[in-house]
Amino acid sequence: MLLKGLKVLDFSTLLPGPFATMMLADLGAEVVHVTKPVEEGKQWGPNDYLQRSKKSLAVDLKSPEVVKSLKELLKEQKYDIVVEQFRPGVMARLGLDYETLKAINPGLIYCSITGYGQTGLYRERGGHDINYISLSGVQGYSGTKENGPANIGFQVADLAGGSMHAVIGILSAVIYRDKTGVGQHLDISMTDCALTLNALFAQDYLAEGKPLPREELILNGGSLYGYYETLDGRYLSVGSLEPKFRQQLCQAIGHPDLLPLAMSNKPEDIAKMKEQLQSIFLQKTLDEWHSIFFEVDACVEPVLTFEETVAHPLFKDRDMFVEIAKPDGTTQKQIACPIKSNLFKASYGTVGVHAGTHNNEILGSLLKK
Repeated sequence: MLLKGLKVLDFSTLLPGPFATMMLADLGAEVVHVTKPVEEGKQWGPNDYLQRSKKSLAVDLKSPEVVKSLKELLKEQKYDIVVEQFRPGVMARLGLDYETLKAINPGLIYCSITGYGQTGLYRERGGHDINYISLSGVQGYSGTKENGPANIGFQVADLAGGSMHAVIGILSAVIYRDKTGVGQHLDISMTDCALTLNALFAQDYLAEGKPLPREELILNGGSLYGYYETLDGRYLSVGSLEPKFRQQLCQAIGHPDLLPLAMSNKPEDIAKMKEQLQSIFLQKTLDEWHSIFFEVDACVEPVLTFEETVAHPLFKDRDMFVEIAKPDGTTQKQIACPIKSNLFKASYGTVGVHAGTHNNEILGSLLKK
C-alpha cells in the first residue's frame, strides 16, 4: 500500500475532510475517525462511503479524560497526522489545537479545513459550497445572462477545493517531514482553493483587465461548447472546440455545408451555428445520436443519468465500481479509488462502521490509566 505507515486522526465531519481521509485510507493510510456519539441507525447516509476502511471513535471531546486519551494516541501509538474541520478556535478550546499537540509530537502534520481559512475577515463566518464558489468568482461568469448562475449537482469547493488540496498539502508535508523531521500546520480554505479554479480565465482580467462576461467566453456560451436538447428531452454535450472536431461534428450530423459557419469565430456566426445545431439535434433521440457519435471522434457525448453511468462500459472497463464488505457479511457497491498504478491496487476494508465501533479497541486501555 502506497501510504502504509501513515496514521491519521480525523476529527472532520460532513464532506471535505472525510472525503480527503477516505482517499488516504484507500491508498493505505490507517485512519481513525473521531466523532460524537450517534444513535444506532441515525448516521449520515453517505458515511458508508466516506468512512470506509476507517476505524471509528465516538467520544465527548469536552471530556478532559477523553482529550487526555487522544493525546496519548499521538504520543504512544504514533498517530502523527490530524485532520479537523471545525471553525477556527474550536480545537484550541478543546485543548487539541496544533500548538498544544505539537508539544507532544513535533513531527505532527495538522490539517485544518475551513470555509474561509484560519485568518482574515471571514474566518469565523459560516458557509456552504454555493457560498464559496460564489465568492471565488467562478459563478460570476457561469450560467446565462438571462437566468444567472446555475445550481450545480455536486460540491465544487468542498471536493475540488477542500478535499483535494488537503490531500496534496498533507502528502507534501509528509515528504518535507521525511527530509527534515519537522511537522507543520496546514491552513486549507475551501474558498481560497475554489479561487484557484479560475485557472483558465483569471489572467485575462488580472494581466489584461479584460472582463469575464457570461456567454461570451469559450466555455460559458461564447462558442459551440455546451448542451443541446434531443428529440426525447435528453441532452448531448458538445465540446467540439478544435477545427478537426468541428469538422467531424458537421460530417456526423450530415451537414458538411455548415463547416464554414462552424469554423467562424464571429459572435453572430457562433449564434447561428448553435441555433442550427439545436434544430438538428431535436430531430433524433439521444440513443440515435449516441449511435452516430460513438463512431466519430468529435468530442460529443450523451448526458447520462447516474443510473446510466453506473452501467456504462467505460467505468466497468476501468473498475470504477467495487463491492465493499459490510459487517453483516454482505457487500455494498461503491465508487472505487480512481488512482491507478502499475505497482499498486487500492484495497478496502469495510463500509463505514457505526460511530464508536472501535472505542474499546483503541481507547480501552488508555481510559483505564
